[in-house]
Amino acid sequence: MPVPPRAHLVPLLAVVALLAVPPPHGSSGTGTVADAASAVLVVCCAVRVVRDRVRPLSRTAAVVLGLPVLGICTAAVASHDPAASLPGVARYLQVFVLVPAAVVLTVRDRRDFAVVAWSVIGLALAQGAVGVAQYLTGTGASYMGEDVRAVGTFGPTDVMGMATVVAYGIVAATGIALGTTGRRSRTWALVCGGLLAVPLVVSFSRGAWIATAAACALLLALCGVRRAVRVGLAAGALGVVLVAGLGIGSQLVQERVASISQVTAAPDRSVTDRYTMWAAAAGMWRAEPLTGVGLKGFPHYRDSHASLALSSGSDTAGAGRGFQRQPLLSPHNMYLLVLGEQGLLGLLTVAGSWLALLGCALRRLADTRRAGTRRAGTLPACGLVAVGLLVWQLVDFAYADIGGPATVLTALVLGMAAWWSFAPHRPAGGPATGTGTTGTGTDTGTPAGPVPPRRGAPAPPATAGARHG
Repeated sequence: MPVPPRAHLVPLLAVVALLAVPPPHGSSGTGTVADAASAVLVVCCAVRVVRDRVRPLSRTAAVVLGLPVLGICTAAVASHDPAASLPGVARYLQVFVLVPAAVVLTVRDRRDFAVVAWSVIGLALAQGAVGVAQYLTGTGASYMGEDVRAVGTFGPTDVMGMATVVAYGIVAATGIALGTTGRRSRTWALVCGGLLAVPLVVSFSRGAWIATAAACALLLALCGVRRAVRVGLAAGALGVVLVAGLGIGSQLVQERVASISQVTAAPDRSVTDRYTMWAAAAGMWRAEPLTGVGLKGFPHYRDSHASLALSSGSDTAGAGRGFQRQPLLSPHNMYLLVLGEQGLLGLLTVAGSWLALLGCALRRLADTRRAGTRRAGTLPACGLVAVGLLVWQLVDFAYADIGGPATVLTALVLGMAAWWSFAPHRPAGGPATGTGTTGTGTDTGTPAGPVPPRRGAPAPPATAGARHG
């Protein structure tokens, strides 16, 4: 019985699809069906690696993806309570090491990458539709005394979940629209990006707005200043139509935008709490500069390093849930969370891995441009999508950290960026280059030639095409 051509993507696509399932009531963000699917994905990749008996990753990919292990494990061992740090070790390894590596091993070529990117856009459209319905019917999460905040199926305890998924969809659609040469794909990407702008606005997530604007602006700049100006004007006109013309959240959006700059003069409670927790994380680092206070240690040491300006928690309600007092268990800044819990060693290894990944992704985009394999003024869609998603995540980490059901999608995004950075590609008219062993496509869509077997791997048959039995 023939195997479907994209059957190997089923475990990966299952992770994306299962993110549409509402998390269990009272879930803290782990133990969802999407997390279980990510574990299945990792196990499938491990079985395939053992079966094939080949080196799955290049040395560069293994070093970049494996670098966080050093800081994570060191912080756990040096923690005052190593047993309490074990759940944090599992979560960090899942998000920053295992799932990204599994994505690199699963995606084989640019067509696989396109399927994954469109699946993310599809998830964003589904979550965005739920969010817009919540805003229009007043059944969303509580915001400024009204149940109008769009949160999708993630609930009021994870108000960043839908905003993150929708922002991923917008960035992916932007990369496809800028990099594809097919008019049909470009049109659909533009339509999807325009539709997703509405739920992003009514999510009232300032961090998601800033990260999306930064990522899309970078992609436009990479594709040329003239195009960036044209698209920027079009996006500005769309924003005027949505907010000023159609009145989509105009009053609340204006107040939310104005609050971005109110960090010293009359900031709101969420801003005050955030800066207080940032100071607390910095205090933990000063107390334990090299290895931090240990994974999962921020809640335990928070009060001893925070000022009296910190409130006891945030109020959540709406979206089918009753009133609940949500404790503040993280500083809402991934870099400061790593610095406080893992110290300078953790920041250098974990954040250093992200920066190395970004450098490799940008270098490959530059190599593709210099190779002249595309029409002048364009870059491959898969490269733009990968770079855009990675930049979005790195910017958003300044306002958020891992936590909630959508965290597993962050791991997939890092994996997509790693695939683009390390999968082999072949310049036009040249031999295959690159250091990875995954991926069979090139930046132009031309299939790569046969790859010589590695040492210890069985030799390919002498003749191609005919199959002898």
